[in-house]
Amino acid sequence: MSADPIAEHLVALQEDLAYHQTRVLLLVVAVSTADGHARKLDGLTKLAKLDFLTRYPALASRVLRDLSPHDARLHISGTEALAPTDVEDPMIRYKYGPWDDRYYPVIGSLVGRSLLKYVRGRQGSVALAPTPAGKRFAADVASLPQWRAVGDRCEAIAEASAGLTGNGLKELIYRSLADLMNRPHRELIK
Repeated sequence: MSADPIAEHLVALQEDLAYHQTRVLLLVVAVSTADGHARKLDGLTKLAKLDFLTRYPALASRVLRDLSPHDARLHISGTEALAPTDVEDPMIRYKYGPWDDRYYPVIGSLVGRSLLKYVRGRQGSVALAPTPAGKRFAADVASLPQWRAVGDRCEAIAEASAGLTGNGLKELIYRSLADLMNRPHRELIK
């Protein structure tokens, strides 16, 4: 046991945020480079829905028609296929679907470190685009063995979601996963 539990908690929090920042950066880069997304990730709703599909890859093909459940880039094991909500980092059910309170500090940190930038979105929404430094960093991270699966998933989901808005993704998720979304707010999606 550590002599300073507060210091341990702060280190764990930093590592947790670094994990989320890396995953979100990989997702924004994948979306901004895939055809059909206008070189940006348009809107926080779209970010949350695509991140949901990245974090629950065995559900992605149930939502996105153009994504095969056998796409090797999803890296779905037999166990994950049988228990699609048993994931390493589950999300919480909020009023408007899966969301995560960490998005604001995660995005702010990535923008503050000049890895992402805010760009003009559709109808006044906030959109995100990677900077050249963000693209380089994401490419370096995606080449690491421990991040390859996440990077591959982001690319597969970005390609299969081309042309969809955040609201369109939300509707697809609610229609395709009605049983999963019909649960009390603030409950883990597991």
